[in-house]
Amino acid sequence: MSPTWITAFLDSTPAAFDDSVAYWSALTGYDLSPPRGDAGEFATLVPRDGDAFLRVQRLAEGPDRIHLDLHVPDARAAADAAVGLGATEVADLGYVVLRSPGGFTFCYVTHEAATRPRPATWPGGHSSLVDQVCLDIPATSYDRESLFWSELTGWEERGSTVSTDFHSLVRPAGQPIRLLLQRLHDPTGDVRAHLDWATSDRAAETERHVGLGATVRDTQSHWTVLEDPTGRVYCLTDRDPETGVLP
Repeated sequence: MSPTWITAFLDSTPAAFDDSVAYWSALTGYDLSPPRGDAGEFATLVPRDGDAFLRVQRLAEGPDRIHLDLHVPDARAAADAAVGLGATEVADLGYVVLRSPGGFTFCYVTHEAATRPRPATWPGGHSSLVDQVCLDIPATSYDRESLFWSELTGWEERGSTVSTDFHSLVRPAGQPIRLLLQRLHDPTGDVRAHLDWATSDRAAETERHVGLGATVRDTQSHWTVLEDPTGRVYCLTDRDPETGVLP
């Protein structure tokens, strides 16, 4: 069942949660919604326009991570189909929590959303937007995991002009989140993920992030690897913030 919308969750330990939320709210320019959940563990980063696609969660245990919510009309039916493709169901809480064959956590939810927020324009004139989740997949599980996500979403898989270690899933028009599949050199381990930004000026955007507390870890020809003040790694890329593709 192809998702009608995808939300990315920044999941943080209790010790890192407040600092992580403050940083990502300042970085995106999005306000934070009132908390919700039994323990006030969930909140939404509310964009200036369009529908929300970034949320935060305070974890009870485990390390910081990214997980995805896939929005569908019928969460139960979608979860059953995902299990048929190789997923493992973890819990049915009204929304259904699952893990991919490679161990990546995702959920099926029924919340409706339809309007992709526009990129933000910053002082100096450049623009940027969080618009991609990169699934970091160990080499031994790459083929199976890539096929799983292509079948799960119904999105076509496409090779990259940058590296044979990257494949993307072609995002339907209006979707807020692209999915990039990265083959890691690590042979084993669970699939994990990080967020990617698209920006019209990577140097200016890097300076903006560093000014808010980020640390530059690496710079490549088409992307820069950053670490936020709590240790979460993410990337800035040269992709067009409107289209999501390289110029």
